[in-house]
Amino acid sequence: MRRLLAAVPAAATILAAAAALLLPVAEAKPPPRKVGVIYVVHGGNDEQDVSHTFDSSLQFFQYDPNNVIFKGIIWNPKMWPSVLGAKDSQAYANAATQLKKYSFEYERIGGIDPATRLTDEQLADMSRQLRRQGRRLGIEFMTDISQWIGTQNQADRLAWPRWMYEPRVPKGEKLTYCGSAADGGPWKGCNPERYNVDGPGERLLKKGATELVLIDMTVGGVRFWKSYDVVTMTRRMVADWNARHGTSVKVRWVNDITDLMTESYPKDPPNWTRALGPPKADSRVPLEGRHNPVIEDPLLVDMMVDGIEKAFNPRVPLARTAVLFINHATRDGNETYDPKINDSLVLDGLIERELLRRHPGIKPDNLLGGWMGIKEPNPAIPPGARSGSERTREMRGEDLGNAWLYESARQMPGGRHGHRYWEALDLMRQRDVGHIVVIFSQIVVDSVLNLVEVPNQVAKEIGSHSWLNWRRGDFRRYPGVGHPFADYWGNWVDTQCRIGDSMPAVTGPCCFTMGGCGDQRPYPPPRQAALSSVRQDTDPSLAFDIPAWGHLGYDPALGPPSDSAPVQGQYRGTWAMWQPANDDPRMGKLLARQVIAALEAP
Repeated sequence: MRRLLAAVPAAATILAAAAALLLPVAEAKPPPRKVGVIYVVHGGNDEQDVSHTFDSSLQFFQYDPNNVIFKGIIWNPKMWPSVLGAKDSQAYANAATQLKKYSFEYERIGGIDPATRLTDEQLADMSRQLRRQGRRLGIEFMTDISQWIGTQNQADRLAWPRWMYEPRVPKGEKLTYCGSAADGGPWKGCNPERYNVDGPGERLLKKGATELVLIDMTVGGVRFWKSYDVVTMTRRMVADWNARHGTSVKVRWVNDITDLMTESYPKDPPNWTRALGPPKADSRVPLEGRHNPVIEDPLLVDMMVDGIEKAFNPRVPLARTAVLFINHATRDGNETYDPKINDSLVLDGLIERELLRRHPGIKPDNLLGGWMGIKEPNPAIPPGARSGSERTREMRGEDLGNAWLYESARQMPGGRHGHRYWEALDLMRQRDVGHIVVIFSQIVVDSVLNLVEVPNQVAKEIGSHSWLNWRRGDFRRYPGVGHPFADYWGNWVDTQCRIGDSMPAVTGPCCFTMGGCGDQRPYPPPRQAALSSVRQDTDPSLAFDIPAWGHLGYDPALGPPSDSAPVQGQYRGTWAMWQPANDDPRMGKLLARQVIAALEAP
């Protein structure tokens, strides 16, 4: 009997084990898909100083191995002091003008550019959206940020910081410069090892990401050579990672999900860049069917139109309200693969359509596009000179207007969007519009560009006193003075001019006052460079007064200008800048849903 009772527990155990074998086995939950998402933006400086200017002046050229600055300066310690300290240096010419311009712009907004803070808020909103959606999709999203330029404390936001650190030329040395006596160094707070760090892609890969997705708002979501630089550098870094770790990580770019720009990039000569001149063979890939889903997202369009509405003048009827779409263009030669102008036209067209849907009282003819200026050939420059083109007063001293359509023979857009911005403003003046909203649709956060630079460009044409906020001021954006305007735009130019026709030449302060200064000094200041040489960026003849009511419609031969009211045919309405998306949470939603759509696409 005792043996029988002892056998009962053993039998029960056997029966329980047998029953367990008959139950369905729960499948093991697969590990989540690990996706690294990089938010790509332009980047820049939070504050302006010499060290930031040095970094940005060299970072511009890190993407072009055929450029003289890549070959001879970035990793050459003997040349580092020349970037800011030698007036005959190519790098100095860019750095000196940028330092003067941005020093004024940053001072005018209180010293800190808000772009980084606002961009980081957009990144945080996108990250929250992705984490929420990731739980549903079985995807572990990890996020980071990449910038086309990232100076000093933002060097770790470059696509591959060690590309700048490790020499890429024979006999080069690691880039560790922190200033010298020639440029006010050593610079306070400068870290010589700032480029010896991981970038965003490396950080995500070390966290376990098995694929990288880039979504780009460098210029408002449109495809552009700067965005392509970041994508290409990221892919170069990932190829290096794959080779060292035996992995096969792939990189997707949401804005160009079909890789149009890669397929369209010139193939001959090998490793072509603009520095080599026109390519021998271009890969001509049709634009049809290779759209950009990001700029077509209704959320982006809604935020742009909301920003226009915030800049309306409630005292002016919609029938007398105009909108100027003002944008930078691409660069000569890059139209061979860069669809920036075409993408910009698509985005601006969608903004127009939604604006007219909401406000049918606006006249379509008052919605105009205006590009910047372009360098012009100077026939007086001898053949064989370094450059036969120069900045001129007629093109407002600017050279950001190569608005060439994709794969065209240097063809600009036509119709209402085929103007230079001052031409579009003049049309609006002649049509007697009562209010103009200026939108720079290629940005989605406030920065010195839309807060200071573009307002000064507009004001020299149609006036500072016509700015909508002139009477009450805007001391939140412009502490201390309440407005963005300089005394003259071009405040980086030389200020000493020849006076009269005296021989030998007598020099003195230039006159930067529209209509003249009431003495021998003329306005505009005379050209300093001989006709047979290129007029440099710092030539005082390229500066423009920021008058109360603008240059358009004014003729100094007909009388002096006035600060109290427009004279002659000057613009008599008001104008204002539209409001970018900034910290609107819809931007994070847009970014996240475009990333997910790209992952779900074939």
